[in-house]
Amino acid sequence: MENVSVLQRVVKAPALPDFVTSRVDKFHNKRVAIDWGGRHILRGRTPTSRDLVLQSNDYLAIAGHPAIVEAQRDALASGGLGMMMSALFMQDAQAPLHRVEAELARAVGTETGILAQSGYAANVGLIQSIAGERVPVYIDMLAHASLWEGIRSSGATAVPVMHNDLAHLERQVLRHGPGVIVVDSVYSTNGSLAPLQGIADIAAIHGCVLVVDESHSLGTHGVRGEGLVASLGLQDRVHFITASLAKAYCSRAGFIACTTRFKDYFGCEALPAIFSSSLLDYELAGMSASHRVIQTEGWRRTRLRQVTRHVRGELTRLGFPIGDGTEQIIAFEAGVEILTGKVRDILEGYGVFGSVFSAPATTASRSLLRLTLNAGMSDSDVTRLVDACSRARDELNLPAWSASRRAARRSEPELESVA
Repeated sequence: MENVSVLQRVVKAPALPDFVTSRVDKFHNKRVAIDWGGRHILRGRTPTSRDLVLQSNDYLAIAGHPAIVEAQRDALASGGLGMMMSALFMQDAQAPLHRVEAELARAVGTETGILAQSGYAANVGLIQSIAGERVPVYIDMLAHASLWEGIRSSGATAVPVMHNDLAHLERQVLRHGPGVIVVDSVYSTNGSLAPLQGIADIAAIHGCVLVVDESHSLGTHGVRGEGLVASLGLQDRVHFITASLAKAYCSRAGFIACTTRFKDYFGCEALPAIFSSSLLDYELAGMSASHRVIQTEGWRRTRLRQVTRHVRGELTRLGFPIGDGTEQIIAFEAGVEILTGKVRDILEGYGVFGSVFSAPATTASRSLLRLTLNAGMSDSDVTRLVDACSRARDELNLPAWSASRRAARRSEPELESVA
């Protein structure tokens, strides 16, 4: 009993040196106290069962699908957790890991694929393995943080490109030379679509490698959820497709579509692949089941498109500045973080819960509240959302939002030309 009490006793941690405490103090004394008005920006009201929670990336509403749950249960019952080892040592082509990789590769129309522990690990590992020191990587300003981190950790040179601006992309490539072009097919902060055809043209003309992150389009776009690259017939012009499977696939994993020759190289070059354990058998079973559901239950994509079109149309009619995007991700871009916190509080007061995106997920001046729509929303859910936004509109102070000011600036040349 004496030993147990000693183990249970809370022990005071050693004091941290100044170079750490200064950073922690800056967070609390500046970000929380000043930028966020004294309240942690991610801590709003706790939702109840009566509230409409639009924070999940489960766009097709399959997280509780019986076939997926049953597949995971069966895998756990028959084989436990499986082998705890790096995927490097799994050479059997019939191993569950490689079977699922092949399933996903067939879906997007590529030779083979690589499963990673997360979309973050997939993107970091891929950029590390293709962009060496000082290689220019042309990256859209709104591309996911994992892609930026891959550039940093590889020692490559990040060359920012204005969002979805083909002319700026080509000017940057002409200035810095052949390199890697990195874009999202659907951007995670505002739901905008990348002009993939034009980007592929620039990559081909100037000898660049093209990487497309399909985290928010794989499963949700295409006839059978194959994503935008495949549905546009661009597989022969896009060198690598990546995706976080923690979105439509409801699986904690990442994916890279590539060639067999590259796959063998990647496993011995990318640090996340070398120094991480493989996915577990029950995770792979669930992933495979998710893939079957996504391919066969096309009504879910149809419903998601219906919900998206209706909600975006109604919010636009109400004057919400959401014109930067078109897809299932809707950004209420207030701008400064303290204003975003107020937007969050107001909408939560009306029973609508979104996700706050602030630095480092956005720049400090473009923080936002993100609403993610899904196929499981009923007609009454959609009506509740639109009604809540209508009633909250005046309180939200839309003219003060950075998105509103940006939209007004874009319209000024048009007004001048009409005059």
